[in-house]
Amino acid sequence: MPGIFDSLHLLDGPALADRITMRSAVDALQEVLRSGFDPDGDPARTIVDVRHGQLLLMPSDVGAYAGQKLATVAPANPARGLERIQAIYVVLDADTLAPVALLDGTELTSIRTPAMSAAVVDVVAPANAGSLVVFGTGPQGVRHVEAMRAIRPITRVRFVGRDRERAARAVAAVATGGLDVAVGTPADVADADLVVCATTAREPLFDHALVRGRAVVVAVGSHEPDARELPGALLGRARVIVESRRVALAEAGDVVLAIGEGHLSPDALVPMSTLFDDPNGDDTGPEASARPVVVKTCGMGWQDLAVAQLALTNDRNA
Repeated sequence: MPGIFDSLHLLDGPALADRITMRSAVDALQEVLRSGFDPDGDPARTIVDVRHGQLLLMPSDVGAYAGQKLATVAPANPARGLERIQAIYVVLDADTLAPVALLDGTELTSIRTPAMSAAVVDVVAPANAGSLVVFGTGPQGVRHVEAMRAIRPITRVRFVGRDRERAARAVAAVATGGLDVAVGTPADVADADLVVCATTAREPLFDHALVRGRAVVVAVGSHEPDARELPGALLGRARVIVESRRVALAEAGDVVLAIGEGHLSPDALVPMSTLFDDPNGDDTGPEASARPVVVKTCGMGWQDLAVAQLALTNDRNA
């Protein structure tokens, strides 16, 4: 009988990058939501505290495959020159549950998180959104610029971070002809069409009054109920879109704290799947309201699996 590794496909970071574009990842995530899949039915993530961080177990079962991500969160890693979040991903045949592939979960996460943000922003942001402010100067901040440029005609980017040297490196990482990109300040939010928060902050990053009507604000940095990047008053005056109510009420500190402060009602949360029932309907799209839109994600297993399946589909050797 052949061993388990004899037919296991190994896809490292470069192999994933070779098979997946940011636009194709966005399309794959949107397709799952258009298929009628309900993220609330996705298996719950398990978060285990260990001595130097957290272990995250993220299973899912969608389509031809099931999958399991083992991710680690080590807050001290950036000071060591290592990724704060690292992961491996196992793809399983949905029928037999036999392992099919082992993927670099760190690279997978670096693609799927900004792709998920862009998949929702693509539905709710004005078509001419061109100004972007990014809080966070690490890999997720940089990749979110790539994701937003995949769906909108971004011409101006400002990076905001605690360390100006890291912010300057982020600027250099995305600099290209025709793009006005520089280190910025929280005041730049006042002129932004899109704002992305991809930080380790535990308190709000800017004053809610800076956010203008119709602007879209994305927050991806926290999956803990007592940490947030956005002020509660912003969620109180915004249309708040979440992956699922279950996840948002358990893990999204931006949401949980805003509710606790009386700014937001749980009933006001908009599950992202409803945006794809009828993308041109009266209750969706940027014309539905002059209010800002907040997109809060914590990360779910189905998102990893959707992008992992895309990698296998595009693997000529699979």
